[in-house]
Amino acid sequence: MSGPLSMELSPSPSGLEEEFKTVFTRESLLFLHELISMFDEEVDQVLRLRMSRKAHFDLSGDLPNFLESTSHIRRDLAWRVLPAPPRLQRRHVDVGDLAPCDTQRFIKALLSPAQGIQVDFDDGNCPTYFNQIKGIHNVLKAVHNHFPNVPHISKAPVLMLRPRAWNMVEHNMMVEGKEAPGPLFDFGLLMFHCGKTLFENKSGPFFYLSKVESFMEARLWNKIFVWTQEKLGLPLGCIKVTVLIENVLAAFEMEEILYELQDHSAGLNCGIWDYSASFVNKFGHRQNFLLPDRSKYVNMEKRFLRRYMDLLVQTCHRRGALATGGMAALLLPQDPLSDSHQRALASVTRLKLLEIEAGVDGFMVYDLGLIEPMQKLFQLHTEGDNQLHQLRDDVTVTPDDLLSMPSGGVTLYGLKYNIAVGVLFINAWLSGTGHFFYRGQVEDSATAEISRSQVWQWIRHQTRLEDDSRVVSRRLVTALTHEVLMELSVSFFRAKQRLNTAADIFLEVVLKRDFPEFITSYLNQDHTFLSSQDFRQVEALEADIPRHKL
Repeated sequence: MSGPLSMELSPSPSGLEEEFKTVFTRESLLFLHELISMFDEEVDQVLRLRMSRKAHFDLSGDLPNFLESTSHIRRDLAWRVLPAPPRLQRRHVDVGDLAPCDTQRFIKALLSPAQGIQVDFDDGNCPTYFNQIKGIHNVLKAVHNHFPNVPHISKAPVLMLRPRAWNMVEHNMMVEGKEAPGPLFDFGLLMFHCGKTLFENKSGPFFYLSKVESFMEARLWNKIFVWTQEKLGLPLGCIKVTVLIENVLAAFEMEEILYELQDHSAGLNCGIWDYSASFVNKFGHRQNFLLPDRSKYVNMEKRFLRRYMDLLVQTCHRRGALATGGMAALLLPQDPLSDSHQRALASVTRLKLLEIEAGVDGFMVYDLGLIEPMQKLFQLHTEGDNQLHQLRDDVTVTPDDLLSMPSGGVTLYGLKYNIAVGVLFINAWLSGTGHFFYRGQVEDSATAEISRSQVWQWIRHQTRLEDDSRVVSRRLVTALTHEVLMELSVSFFRAKQRLNTAADIFLEVVLKRDFPEFITSYLNQDHTFLSSQDFRQVEALEADIPRHKL
């Protein structure tokens, strides 16, 4: 006979007592305990596997390649993923980076003409206890039609739920003496409260999976889905997931990832900034992987990114899976007749047309004003619900294609831009938000990752500025960080101390001898972030998650 269950849960954040009671019922906690106990050791194993692979590349000097051990999966042309359900067949434009704790924006998205919403507990969300509970409760309200004047869940944009990635833990729950894995906390509560209703309404449960690095991680997720469906009395294969290929190692295992998730796959997604940052994460100490200034030399037209997108589309469509592109982060100026509005729209249109021509079946936008123009773009340039018929047989992608760094240098503008984005992201986290606005676009943990990664790498390789040949050094980065602080402090006159703290943490991160793997993991373990949560919860409650618009 088994012993008593060991589970500890922090009390409710101030102001969320009713939501806390709804989310954490005796039944949901028993389910979470069983889910986490069942898979906790395997979560640790996939994280150890990541460390092992990184150590192998560091020690051997090897480069990634398509795996010999799984070549039989790639050579077998017969297998396919199960067809996507009707509500996923036509998803040209999703709203991206939507942190569901932001009630007002969540409701606006539910009322929008978008075909889907990326309900984001990861990149665009700051995972405070307050935000996780508020966000999960808001999803529950949307699914059970408790928001007034919002379409029924079967008619609203489909919810693509994105739990946290494997690297994140939930500090407020202990299971059998260990902090709970963040993704199992999010996934378990969302499935327990919403899975059955979503399925009954033919609207889910659908998920995005972040930062998957290997087919072994996909295999673990598949086991979790099978167990969960059985436990909740749902049919096998009703959970459908889109895996974000955000890591260079995963780009070499796309077919294997689809193969492991055959019954549950809704396809793969390609982005730009987390994927680019992963090169620094895995190979940043190598001179031949020096990534040039992203503001000038890195975009989806560059060989290493274009070929990655081509391979993703080809891989998906060959196997009957949907391929989706990244998020347009640009914000449209308010006056639709202004030149700046037209320029912004033209810029998004040009870049998204490249993705459509590559064969993607959909992509995301942040600005709700971009939904209809981008839907019209799809209607103009494609036929039918999706582009699954575009098999991209013209594509042959080699390891060299995927690993070729673009040429280019570092500009003073790009260095200061990266510093500003890194500092402002940390500042946003310290204020309880996962994204912010800067220079006409939304920035989140993906852009923060590439920003701080580039600064770390440029210091490591003592790169020279194109402008005046100064070396990117600790002294220069420290001086420029103080310069950026002076420029930003005009907008943050009431919260200057927090901004200064954010700058200190940023410098700490980019001056480390060893590259911190994820800025989100680093912050999530940081004493300053953790100790400020009580204050932030009250602040967030009063302002319903305030956002600085620069």
